[in-house]
Amino acid sequence: MSAVQPLPELPAALAEPTRRVGPWWIAGISLANLALWMGYFGPLQVLLPSQVAQVDPAGKETALAVVTGVGAAVAMLLNPVAGALSDRTSGRFGRRHPWTLAGALLGAGAMVFLAGQGTLLGMVIGWCLVQAGLNAMQASLTAGVPDHVPTGQRGEVSGWVGIPQSLGVVLAVVLVTTVVTTVESGYLLIAALIPLCVLPFVLTTSDPRLTARPPFDLGAFLRGFWISPRAHPDFFWAWTTRFLMQLGNAIATLYLLYFLTDAVGYERLFPGEKAEDGLLLLILLYTATVVLTTVVAGVVSDRLGRRKLLVTVSGLISTVPAVMLALWPLWPVALAAAAILGVGFGVYLSVDNALVTQVLPAADGRAKDLGMINIANSGPQVLGPVVAGPIVAGAGGYPALYLTSAALVMLGALLVTKIRSVR
Repeated sequence: MSAVQPLPELPAALAEPTRRVGPWWIAGISLANLALWMGYFGPLQVLLPSQVAQVDPAGKETALAVVTGVGAAVAMLLNPVAGALSDRTSGRFGRRHPWTLAGALLGAGAMVFLAGQGTLLGMVIGWCLVQAGLNAMQASLTAGVPDHVPTGQRGEVSGWVGIPQSLGVVLAVVLVTTVVTTVESGYLLIAALIPLCVLPFVLTTSDPRLTARPPFDLGAFLRGFWISPRAHPDFFWAWTTRFLMQLGNAIATLYLLYFLTDAVGYERLFPGEKAEDGLLLLILLYTATVVLTTVVAGVVSDRLGRRKLLVTVSGLISTVPAVMLALWPLWPVALAAAAILGVGFGVYLSVDNALVTQVLPAADGRAKDLGMINIANSGPQVLGPVVAGPIVAGAGGYPALYLTSAALVMLGALLVTKIRSVR
């Protein structure tokens, strides 16, 4: 009778992590994520709208939709491709860190280019280059959690990593509205900060090498980008949930600066102030409630093991502020809506990120699969302007826009219940 042969041991780069990560690792990846989200939101919230308004003041809504939509299309392509390439990277510096640093440098250089553009075409090219760099960086950073963090700690770590996503909005807006005074200097400041915040994580944390890389098969490589509801149904439903909830968020926030100007009448209510000042106040309030809830929600989900329920609750909470803005476009209502949205999104941010890492199809494709999940983040930036533009321009205006947002978020929150392998 022959002895049972032991299963081959997975390389360290592919093994399921069992050792909890420490505070320094969490701080490093959080700082790198702060750089990433400053790079996204500084332009999206203030710099791009302001630059577009200078280039095409009469058609600013359509022009902004073009710039952000084309950039998001680049993000949809580059994120999973960069993730798939990092999954196969076998150099002595590891799989993820080279892509994190290269993406940071490309994104920073592209911001310098974007700062000097005075035409719509130049802005489109510049923003596409920024998206290419930042999405390569995001693909490698996102894979860091399933690469290094055990399942029972992922809610907590996702909460800490999620804080920079909201804090990055605040810090970026503060930097480009108060620290510097022009659009050009805003781009240059963000460009300098991105690599500075990435270097500590890249230089001081480990990144296991891939010691055995399989032969390249173009057909298998391309098939890996198909999200099959039959082969991997839980991954499919996690992707669909993320897409719908992010689409609802995208169409609600794309025109927020213009909503304050045209619907709320912020500058009329507060003579001498700009709508950007009101936007900053809303972001500060929103971020404060996100920070207060996201880590707590992640820890609770780790201890209860109930990811789906908390995602559903977060989605239902997030529909409330959208309905409020649809029915009452008033400044006090906007303040209350920002606080409530922060609670809902704070819960969602940590719990859904942890949930997604538990339904990935294979260990050797973590970054690629998370890149596909990230399409659910960037895809709504493409579709959002297509949906929101006609609504704001005439088909119901801002009330219809925010009710549509609420409906999409609620649908996504309910569909997460179709996942079976996670409680």
